[in-house]
Amino acid sequence: MSDQTKIDFSLSGRVWKKGEGKVSVLAVPNIITIVRIFFAPAIFFFVVSDPGSQTGRVLAATFFLVGMATDGIDGFIARSRGLITEFGKLLDPIADKVLVATALIALSIVGEIPWWFTGLILLREIGITVYRFFALKDAVIPASRAGKLKTLFQTVAITLALANFGQFGDWAVVTTWTLLWIAFALTIVSGVIYVFEAWYKNRRSQ
Repeated sequence: MSDQTKIDFSLSGRVWKKGEGKVSVLAVPNIITIVRIFFAPAIFFFVVSDPGSQTGRVLAATFFLVGMATDGIDGFIARSRGLITEFGKLLDPIADKVLVATALIALSIVGEIPWWFTGLILLREIGITVYRFFALKDAVIPASRAGKLKTLFQTVAITLALANFGQFGDWAVVTTWTLLWIAFALTIVSGVIYVFEAWYKNRRSQ
């Protein structure tokens, strides 16, 4: 990481005020991102502590859905108010992956999603994150249509799985798993597209 992109953990600077100049690491967009990440332990607890509790499952699904649905709010605030920080750029893409990973691991622990299914998705998500931060350096690859669809289907499918939607009958089980399989396919495809575009961009810049 170059000096220009070194993360500043200073608490001094703007937190909400719009304008230019130094921004605090505790600026509102960063706080929102951190709060989203802290939803993960709640999701894990409500699923694993009592998998049969419908109240707990609905709460887990709610935390997950809110955490995923509010993705973008922190970015919008940061851009519109000039509160962009290197810390925020590092943390924001991690937040969604923490939520997805926690939900899938919890569902695998209680035996509702196979470990291989969870493992392959996490391998893709973690792999792309590591590749983005350590291999791409200053290259920026915009989200592809497949990547955006992946996030959408992951959000809907995992929310239904967390809420134990399959309890409503075979049609609900089929619906949940159809969405999970679509999310799985889009996760793999979008990962391949991302790596190819990153490789192509790096090759052209050499």
